[in-house]
Amino acid sequence: MKIKETPLKDCYIIEPTIFNDDRGYFYEKFNEQKFTELTGQNGHFVQDNISKSSYGVLRGLHLQKGDHAQAKLVSCLEGRVFDVAVDLREHSPTFRQWFGIELTEENKLQLYVPRGFGHGFSVLSETAVFSYKCDNFYNKASEGGVLWNDADLAIDWQLPLEDILLSDKDAVLTPFASKNF
Repeated sequence: MKIKETPLKDCYIIEPTIFNDDRGYFYEKFNEQKFTELTGQNGHFVQDNISKSSYGVLRGLHLQKGDHAQAKLVSCLEGRVFDVAVDLREHSPTFRQWFGIELTEENKLQLYVPRGFGHGFSVLSETAVFSYKCDNFYNKASEGGVLWNDADLAIDWQLPLEDILLSDKDAVLTPFASKNF
């Protein structure tokens, strides 16, 4: 596994070593010991989530707050997504900055999104199956988020505006300037 830094503090791209032959491929998707050694981050995850979405679906920007904050290790198992992490940690040198990367079933890249970050993705393929490893359990009362089209962030979701499909919950998240995330 190779770890690449992103422009955001504590946010990493994980690139697996893939072994291909005539039968297919093999790769180690995650190794807690290697991950912790290479990033200095807690690599202990306690919950796995999977979502399947259609083209144009945009999920985000979500986070868990307080004692239920979550770091996530995300990947796309089928299809293609544009994945986005936003640093919402007020004392971070990269506060208010975002990073986006295309995660696909072909590139098998993963993105580590630390606690205190907002996270979201848009589906670029006909469908996509998305995987989240979380280092803390989900707690509905601790949900937070930032409006997906916040002007201060100006995220390019890699989709035509008319193709974006949102949940009712995501459509009414608060803007970044409110700091009510």
